Amino acid sequence: MNAPENRFKSRLLAGEVLHGLWMTLASPVAAEALSLLGHDWLMFDTEHTPLDVAGVQPLLQAAAAGRAATVVRPAWNDPVLIKRVLDMGAQTLLVPFVQTPEEARAAVAATRYPPEGVRGVAGLTRASRFGLTTDYFRVANREVCVLVQIETGAALARLEEIAAVEGVDGVFLGPSDLAASLGHLGQPGHADVQAALEDAARRILAAGKAPGILATAAVDARRYLGWGYRFVAAGVDLALLLKGAQRLHEEVTAEN
Repeated sequence: MNAPENRFKSRLLAGEVLHGLWMTLASPVAAEALSLLGHDWLMFDTEHTPLDVAGVQPLLQAAAAGRAATVVRPAWNDPVLIKRVLDMGAQTLLVPFVQTPEEARAAVAATRYPPEGVRGVAGLTRASRFGLTTDYFRVANREVCVLVQIETGAALARLEEIAAVEGVDGVFLGPSDLAASLGHLGQPGHADVQAALEDAARRILAAGKAPGILATAAVDARRYLGWGYRFVAAGVDLALLLKGAQRLHEEVTAEN
């Protein structure tokens, strides 16, 4: 039995545009159901949700029902958190709040076995099909995809240095945190923020890396795609649930 190929990474490095969905519900049922809809990737967030590390593996198992690749955001750029998520079978990580090239190098090192990195070795993990693969340790470093998240003006100022770090496959922009950093808390649509996002996409592409971003509406996703973003989450599962439920409530209670 061979270790699985990271199709998200191979497609991203081939220049494909990958459409995703941001997952916050921490529900295996939601993960399985939404994996079947045709999205290229689902992102499971452990930074801004109640989801803890132990809850990640059931989500990965549930999402395996569909064709969507899975991405996991650890709560922090921490080698222990990263190691545990990788052992559960995650192949693509979105590492939050990377401010410097040194922090980007630390994120990459945490995903690599020695001598390329510092990832701890365990044999009976889901990542290695519980020890049944014959090539996991040989290919694991190559198959892991590292996406680093830039969320502040200070990080934007060092974008090219961060993107140049070997092992960084993509650079992800967080519009809400960037807006707060630029003095526009709660206003990711502010002209200054949007200008910074457009410029960041150009700079990331010029550095030879794939830019990614979170959108909360289709119109925003289309704009970001037009600017050159290659992996775009076009919505958040909980927001979609709330909007659908609110729309239904309004339709049912509307006066005839």
